[in-house]
Amino acid sequence: MEESGSEWSTGGDVGVMMGEFSHALDDKGRIIIPARLRDDLDTHFVMTKGLDGCLFLYPMAEWSKLEERLKALPMTNANARAFQRLFLAGAQDVEMDRQSRVTIPPRLREYAGVVKDVVLVGVSNRVELWSLENWQAYQVRAQADYEDVAEKMVDFGF
Repeated sequence: MEESGSEWSTGGDVGVMMGEFSHALDDKGRIIIPARLRDDLDTHFVMTKGLDGCLFLYPMAEWSKLEERLKALPMTNANARAFQRLFLAGAQDVEMDRQSRVTIPPRLREYAGVVKDVVLVGVSNRVELWSLENWQAYQVRAQADYEDVAEKMVDFGF
């Protein structure tokens, strides 16, 4: 197990989750949730298909907010319907056991290409779970455009 030099802070319902944590799947398809993410995720949270080939893990308070936003999408819009279907169809309530382990459902492991080594990444109000291979490939792609993307963030008031 490796944990990068991560910090987290609390504020509001859920603290800002950040950091990168490497773990291995056990023979029962479980991973240990790192201590620095555990408090904000709590023992019961939602795991679903994410974007870019990862899984999203949402604390229940954040999931409730997201559900409200999904409900507000216009049913008459084909893209909204497609996103709701795919995003919610992949969602599953999960619960940590006493050893802070959680089982990744087989269909979600398959979606994210998770076989053995995983990386958990704190991304503000959620955690992303990546296969090590997909995370490394994503970083190579994203790093090449990092400065250009940073410049474009001005459009979002950053």
